[in-house]
Amino acid sequence: MPPRVLIVDDSVVARAVLSRLIDASDRFMVAGAVGSVAAALDFLGRTRVDILLLDVNMPVMSGMDFLRALRDSDITQRPKVVFCTTENGMAYIRAAIEAGADEYVMKPFDRETLASKLQIVGMA
Repeated sequence: MPPRVLIVDDSVVARAVLSRLIDASDRFMVAGAVGSVAAALDFLGRTRVDILLLDVNMPVMSGMDFLRALRDSDITQRPKVVFCTTENGMAYIRAAIEAGADEYVMKPFDRETLASKLQIVGMA
C-alpha cells in the first residue's frame, strides 16, 4: 500500500490542488483532506497517516500550534510532517523544524517539487 497522505489546509482550492498532485502519482494515496487543525487531530486519532501536508497560516490554530498539539497528543504513530508555506525566512523555517516539522515546501509548488520534499522525508 502506498504512503497515506493527509492534507491540512483551510483553502478549499489548495486542498483540491494538492489532492490532484498526489492522485496523479501512483506512489501516494490521499487518506483525507481537512480544513482545520481540529479536524486533522480528530482524523489522526482515527486513521493511520504516513505523511501530513500542513498549511502554516490557518485560522484558530496555526500550523506551528498544530505541531505542538501533535507532539503533546496520544497519537502513537506520528506522521512525517511537510510544512506548506509562503514564509521564506530562515528563522521561521528553523522554528518550524524545531517545533516538529520534518521538511517544508514553499507555495506555490509543482508535482516535482512536492515529490522531492517527500523523498527528503523518506516517503518517496
